[in-house]
Amino acid sequence: MDAEGHERFRDFVENRSSALLKTAVLLSGGDRHAAEDLLQNALIKAAGRWQRIDEPEAYVRQVLYRQQVSRWRLKWRRRELTVAEPPESTGGADASAATDLRIVMRGALARLTARQRAVLVLRYFEDLPEADVARILGCSVGTVRSTAHRSLARLRTLAPELSALGAPDADRSPSRDFSPVEARP
Repeated sequence: MDAEGHERFRDFVENRSSALLKTAVLLSGGDRHAAEDLLQNALIKAAGRWQRIDEPEAYVRQVLYRQQVSRWRLKWRRRELTVAEPPESTGGADASAATDLRIVMRGALARLTARQRAVLVLRYFEDLPEADVARILGCSVGTVRSTAHRSLARLRTLAPELSALGAPDADRSPSRDFSPVEARP
């Protein structure tokens, strides 16, 4: 890699590593150490091909997803989540509710299978269309749809408290959704 390419790579890492790390943390089920390893390996692969990469962020994200899929295939034992420091505290009831929601969500995501977690992260955190998720994971759009549906159902089963944490207040007006609803006897 020439000096200009080296400088562009350094700028890319400085500017985008925090966003990429967030994605890696979600993909690894909340294990920050595994996420850091995942991101570091993806950046090493990107550095080796830097001169031939047209869209660096898309390339690194795809490497992240594919490496995580490879890790799932190894079927490692699930490890206990350890953290070096307690979660940050901003104070107030709203901050505590947001922290509770993050903890519950992280625990629920960790109990999903790796494929289910990847589909949810790509569809709802990364906000990618189903076709892009299918291309990244190497499966059909129908598989993405059915996996997303089953994953959300499993999340609701594993963590029913998520609906309580995200429930609207009683003083809010009801929804104005007039879409057709199937009537069951």
